[in-house]
Formats: sequence, C-alpha cells, structure tokens
Amino acid sequence: MSLEVKKSKIPGAGKGLFAKEMFKRNDKVIEYTGEIITWKECQKRNEALDGVGLYYFYVSDKKCIDAQNVPESLARYANDAAGFVRLPGFRNNARFEVIKSKPYIIASRNIKPGDEIYVSYGKEYWDAMRANGFDPNKKKAKKSVNKKGELSVSKREAKH
Repeated sequence: MSLEVKKSKIPGAGKGLFAKEMFKRNDKVIEYTGEIITWKECQKRNEALDGVGLYYFYVSDKKCIDAQNVPESLARYANDAAGFVRLPGFRNNARFEVIKSKPYIIASRNIKPGDEIYVSYGKEYWDAMRANGFDPNKKKAKKSVNKKGELSVSKREAKH
C-alpha cells in the first residue's frame, strides 16, 4: 500500500494519512470508501449519534459514503491543514474530486514519501462546525450535517 496511517503532524488532530511513495500533481491518491447510503440515511444517522465523529462524503442525494465504521478506509484519515488552527508551513496538498460517481483524494501538488496528505474539507464544512458549536479544544462536535460540503459531517472523532 502506498499510504499509511500514523499520528498527524497537526497538534490535536489525532491520526493522519501519509504517503509512502511519490504522488505527482493530479495523481489519484486514494478513493474515499465506506458504506454507501442515501443523504436521508446520513441525516438520520447523524441525528441518532448527535453528530459525533461521523465520516460522511456527500456525492449525491442518492449516494453518500459513510466511513465511520470502516477504519480500513484510509482516506478518512486525511486532515485539513486549513481548519480551525492554521500553522506555519502546513498547507493542503490534495483535493477531493468525484470521478464517475466515486470520491477520490487527488494530489494538487507533488507529494513526497513521508508527507502527510492534507485536503480541504471546504468552507461550508468549517462554517457548519462553527455554527454547531464545535470547540477545537474538545474532540466532539454537535450536529454538523452540511449537504454543500463534500465531507458533510464532523470528520474529527475522539479516537480517530
């Protein structure tokens, strides 16, 4: 496998996704996989779990990927370098892209072996987190479902 999960370089972020080989700009890094459910099911699950630690990727109303109970879905470990805390020298090096109804992480610049994969969750994601009372000093969020963002619910979890 060309990727590995280990402690993120972002303080307090839990685990992160790291390259074990070179990825050139526009290479597919990994597909975002998990259980395929509908948007309505995402909302229902979010309500039942009070929005804690969910890993949803919205593709369409009829297709969302839930990686909450799929720890082997390595894409869920990619962090956003432009989240609540911006640190010098940390910037996103990948993006989410849906290709033929499948979500992928795509390199937006060259990524060297040993580099952590950072991907933007999108402005809508962080706006929803703030609006729902997420405290960056705690590893728990209130309901944060956001249909506009590609990752639609809190990606952070207590035991990443």
